[in-house]
Amino acid sequence: MKSFTLTEALITISIFLILILAISSFVLFFYKSQSYSWQQSLAISEAKRGIETMVKEIREDREGENGAYPIEYAGDKEFIFYSDVDGDGKTERVRYFLGEIETKTLTSECQTSVKGGSCSVSFTNFLSGNLISATLKVSVDGDLGASTEYVEIFADGQKLSNLCESGCSKCLGFWQGTQTFDVFNLAKDNSISLLAQASSKVDPACPYAFKVKFELTFTQEVQTTQLKRGIIKATGSPPTYPKDQEKVSIITSYVRNTPPIFEYFDANGNKIEDYPARLQNTKVMKVFLVVNVDPNRPPQDYQILSFVQLRNLKNQ
Repeated sequence: MKSFTLTEALITISIFLILILAISSFVLFFYKSQSYSWQQSLAISEAKRGIETMVKEIREDREGENGAYPIEYAGDKEFIFYSDVDGDGKTERVRYFLGEIETKTLTSECQTSVKGGSCSVSFTNFLSGNLISATLKVSVDGDLGASTEYVEIFADGQKLSNLCESGCSKCLGFWQGTQTFDVFNLAKDNSISLLAQASSKVDPACPYAFKVKFELTFTQEVQTTQLKRGIIKATGSPPTYPKDQEKVSIITSYVRNTPPIFEYFDANGNKIEDYPARLQNTKVMKVFLVVNVDPNRPPQDYQILSFVQLRNLKNQ
């Protein structure tokens, strides 16, 4: 029997290893492809069920327990309305939205060594979503031991308050005179300029005249790929819908909408672009979702479209 030479054996082993590697790569590729297809199929099924639920609830919209109009907010990617979603005969506040809530705090300090001087800071480009709330906490320290020694605080040219007109000590060495202000209306343009102005009696005795710390805390809703549903039940008498009692659940993930999720039409089928008119004139809504687990690979986006007539508004 003829035996293999060392060279022939090495060539045979190399070919065998190449075949094993090729087969393994194919199996791995096939597995990943099937896994992705399964994930995509699951995401599509989840989105379809979500739209079915959404359409059913929107169709049965009605006045809130507090007498609120059936539609509270009609945005491109957020819709808030009232409907009995659990069949208990009472109306819930329902919110469908694409995003998540996050809270951040930004801090900045400044000081001056000028008698009766001032210093300023600004916060800009801090928003990456829709602003929900914003507060400004201000603290000072310095030559602030008398009633004539205080610091005026301004935001975007608007006076907020005087700090340390009473209750503060001279050169205490830590923050005092703290006050907190609601600055939602000032911060919603993604910029706020702050000025601290000392009274004429404040001297550089600390050795600075005064220093001030500004803490801007804001809550915003940032868009994500998860379509969520928030439910608030009415409580109390008269009934209210406390926003801090909203229960949020994920309806579907992997939503890739660039176009609006929600579009609004009047009784004649005309699309409503003007926001105030959306609240009063909407009779039919279009719900549109684009779903894709990974937009960087095939298959292409899967689109789901549905129209819903708001039964309790069609004759209004």
